[in-house]
Amino acid sequence: MANGVVFSGGGEGEAWKAHTAMVMVQLFNGGYHVITKVALNDGVNQIVFCVFRDLIALSILAPLAFFRERHIRPPISKSLLVTFFFLGLTGIFGNQLLFLFGLSYTNPTYAAAIQPSIPVFTFLLAAIMGTETVNLLKIEGQMKVAGTVACVSGAVLMVIFKGPAIFGFSEELATHDEITAKGQPEPVGWFVARFMDLGLESFHLGVLCLIGNCMCMATYLAIQAPVLKRYPASLSLTAYSYFFGTVFMVTSALFMTNDSSGWSLSRSELFAVTYAGIVASALNYGLITWSNKILGPALVALYNPLQPAASAFLSLVFLGSSIFLGSVLGGFLIIAGLYLVTWASYKEKQATMGIVSHITRSSEPLVHRDSPNSKTHPKKHIFGGPSSPIYKALD
Repeated sequence: MANGVVFSGGGEGEAWKAHTAMVMVQLFNGGYHVITKVALNDGVNQIVFCVFRDLIALSILAPLAFFRERHIRPPISKSLLVTFFFLGLTGIFGNQLLFLFGLSYTNPTYAAAIQPSIPVFTFLLAAIMGTETVNLLKIEGQMKVAGTVACVSGAVLMVIFKGPAIFGFSEELATHDEITAKGQPEPVGWFVARFMDLGLESFHLGVLCLIGNCMCMATYLAIQAPVLKRYPASLSLTAYSYFFGTVFMVTSALFMTNDSSGWSLSRSELFAVTYAGIVASALNYGLITWSNKILGPALVALYNPLQPAASAFLSLVFLGSSIFLGSVLGGFLIIAGLYLVTWASYKEKQATMGIVSHITRSSEPLVHRDSPNSKTHPKKHIFGGPSSPIYKALD
């Protein structure tokens, strides 16, 4: 039950801010899918796109983390550097590159529809690592599983069932969502050719890349959650992860991009890169890391099924596309699933805090802003790190 203390504390106000932040993240990601697909159609090199995106994000995150968290940032150890290395490899490098490869061979609808697999992968990894506990003999554990199934089922329903149009009636405009990536430059043509030799079509390869993208994001969330116990400076953690991810991306681009003309961007590509760097990277990853510290990896990942609904809503507003009955029913299932998991997490928090109240009466905020002299006078609170007696009492 100690995990519930780490991820669910800090007051209801902080928790609801995290829930709101995750909804905004999915809305921003829904816009990123459509905007990025247009850039891919224009012929932008996927790796070059990621390099510019990550450089923009790192130029924002690094100075912001340096000045904002200079008094609460713990010292860096070798184990933390190794962890940041893997966070950059999975959550930044692998996640972004596999998504763009998958998107270039499929379409925004499939890219958004496969995202619901992230909660499943994250839930399994978090359970294996011990950062998420589920007791199926209790109603809270049963509601967590039921909510996860409802979220994934809602997203799948939006893909397999269309139904009649509820909002908007333009079928012609809706077809514009299915953009093809003709003329897309291929930086890893030799790699793709090997899969083609095995009988795989480009669409199947795109789906495999999107599944790999989801697995990378799930690994990123599952690894990040326990690290936030030792390194609570969430903005700095995101900046370090982006540093290693950017190093991977720049190195890959230097070896895999031979044509200098691939580094030039058109106006639409420049807009897409700017949006990706500022909104989809710096803002979204910062919000995800902060929310992960409050809600935990499983609940944060459960917001990914909102991406199909967000894409459909943004397509209606900006493209005039129709919203069909399947999207509405799927959206209701996703919202119901999120409510069930949130309710179960809240009940677990109540039970956990009841245990903690017998051990300590101190009340601390989730984001504990330690002073420079905090090491001399340590405070006994539930976020005090592995050395806190609370962990020993609860484990």
